[in-house]
Amino acid sequence: MWWFQQGLCILPVALVFWTTATFIFAYITAVLLRHVDPLVPYISDTGSVAPERCVFGIMLDVSAFLGVATMYVRYKQVQALTDEEESRLHKLNVLGLVLGWSSSFGMCIVANFQKTTLFSMHLVGAILTFGVGALYILVQTLVSLYMQPHIHGKGIFWVRLSIGVWTFASIISMFVSSVIMYSSLPGVDVAQKLHWIPGETGYTPHIVSTISEWSLALSFVSFFLTYIQDFQKITLRAEVDLQNNHLYNSSHYSITPSFSQSETSPLLVGSI
Repeated sequence: MWWFQQGLCILPVALVFWTTATFIFAYITAVLLRHVDPLVPYISDTGSVAPERCVFGIMLDVSAFLGVATMYVRYKQVQALTDEEESRLHKLNVLGLVLGWSSSFGMCIVANFQKTTLFSMHLVGAILTFGVGALYILVQTLVSLYMQPHIHGKGIFWVRLSIGVWTFASIISMFVSSVIMYSSLPGVDVAQKLHWIPGETGYTPHIVSTISEWSLALSFVSFFLTYIQDFQKITLRAEVDLQNNHLYNSSHYSITPSFSQSETSPLLVGSI
């Protein structure tokens, strides 16, 4: 059995690799087609023009689905590992699930509402993805804090805390540089501006903003890497419990089965 086949670690692994591939594919395609500049464009800019925006949208939607699945499994794991008396942990766990799913929904908005098409909706999606996503990281870091030392050691808490600091630092840097960029370009539709000339007005804060965005995306991807070891200790099974031995609606066929028709099979485990 390969390491990524142990338990459910395939979920965070797939989320990390698929999302990374989405960014790389969109960047390479947009640069080769000269839709964006090679030097650190916005991630959204690499998925703003056809044909790359079509594939970018589909791939990012898949990432959102993988994020929903990964966050739900994390929620169920924490729920199973904590006692009912630990109300603080349970509340944080529920809050984390809500924030995580909201962030994934925001990713769908970012994927399907390009900044050059409908900037207001794209901005809402970005706030949900990065802003609410950062709160998800914060909540999960607090969960890790309260789960030590009786469930896991301090190491994973410090790793998640470091990534959380990295995330919030990237958000602050991106926000400040974006405000400076927009204020230095009055009357310019920055959302439609995909090409920048070195030395022009607003170029430096633009570069700082784009680097901060890539840093922010990388911090998100890195956070889900911390789930791999935890998810190796979980298996997911689907249980089928047949209520009858046919699919007719008529009571004429209501025959009580004389044998067991239940089945429990691994859903995501080493056999995939």
